[in-house]
Amino acid sequence: MKKDTECVSSADTDQRHQFGHSIGLVGRLWRLEIDRRLAPFGLTEARWRILLTLARAAEPLQQKTLAEYVGVQGPTLVRTLDALAHEGLLERRADTEDKRARSIHLTPLAEPILAHIDAALRAVREDIFVDIPPEDVGTCLRVFDQLLTNLSPNTGR
Repeated sequence: MKKDTECVSSADTDQRHQFGHSIGLVGRLWRLEIDRRLAPFGLTEARWRILLTLARAAEPLQQKTLAEYVGVQGPTLVRTLDALAHEGLLERRADTEDKRARSIHLTPLAEPILAHIDAALRAVREDIFVDIPPEDVGTCLRVFDQLLTNLSPNTGR
């Protein structure tokens, strides 16, 4: 009996290893496909993620908050924001609540770029989720939610 338990444990460990590897690989390939489709518009992952994050935010974000959301270090973010501002896609304004801080605002020039981003994201999702039943996606989302809970610093794990 103990031997069967050890086999299950070993198989479980192998599946968990494969699962972790697959999460990283799927995420990387998904972003690469989006990058490939947005490259003709001069959009790299750093640029489209910043624009998309700003567009989806309920209110303008401060630079520090934006850096946390997109997972980019300060100097890299500043260079990208400078380039996007130079192109007229965003602007920095004095924050209404903290005069020392600057909030980042999209300009109307960003709207057509955001339309390209949205179209590419939709097309990639349609292509990669073909032949995957919605209930399988739901199961996967429940697993991801539990992993996020387990990884949360508030869980004490």
